Amino acid sequence: MPTSTRNSVFWRGTIDAAPFLLVVGPFAILFGIVATEAGLRVLETMAFSVLVIGGASQFAAVSLMAEDAPTLIVLATALTVNLRMAMYSASMVPYLGAAPLWKRALVSYILLDQSYAVSILKFEKEPKMTVNERLLYFCGTMVLVAPLWYVFTWVGAVVGSQIPPEYAIDFALPITFIAMVAPMLRTPAHIITAFVSVVGSLVLSVLPAGTGLLVAGVLAMIAGAQTELWMERRQKQKGVAE
Repeated sequence: MPTSTRNSVFWRGTIDAAPFLLVVGPFAILFGIVATEAGLRVLETMAFSVLVIGGASQFAAVSLMAEDAPTLIVLATALTVNLRMAMYSASMVPYLGAAPLWKRALVSYILLDQSYAVSILKFEKEPKMTVNERLLYFCGTMVLVAPLWYVFTWVGAVVGSQIPPEYAIDFALPITFIAMVAPMLRTPAHIITAFVSVVGSLVLSVLPAGTGLLVAGVLAMIAGAQTELWMERRQKQKGVAE
């Protein structure tokens, strides 16, 4: 692949993921604040962000730490919340599964909600991309997002307590997920999946340790898959009738 083509694919990923920079900063600052308020030192907070790099699970873990929850409960909850990454990984296998092991290991580290949402849309729209092009694009989506997450986590941990509450930086969490999900609602199956996941999450929120979210995710995938099957059968029936 020519160098110009590699650079073009890589920076295309960076540009497509750039809108998330508007919310990643406040999101990371908020985590830095919450983590230090839960009793973590700045170094521990930074290690948490660099090693885990998973915002939702990090928030869940430090919230339980603040409540003096047992270590096993903290770990189990963080793992449960991050199990959505297993779903992301499974859906990426058709596009990146042929890559060498070390490249897949790198992808697994930077597989976040943002990188997944942007990349899966690109891969579905352009199925003729090679594996190397997909890897370059995927890495491009994170070349700015990951460093920004680290830097603003540090900002939140060091000076976050001085940020006036009227700035309400906690807006970043819901806005991030809305920005990721909205562009993907392109078919009835996507819409039904989103609807079932939202309703299921609310109804099952009484389950412990975030397991309701996981169950809702499974139910949503089943609903989406059944909708796609129903649509395929309907298309076949129309073809036969014609």
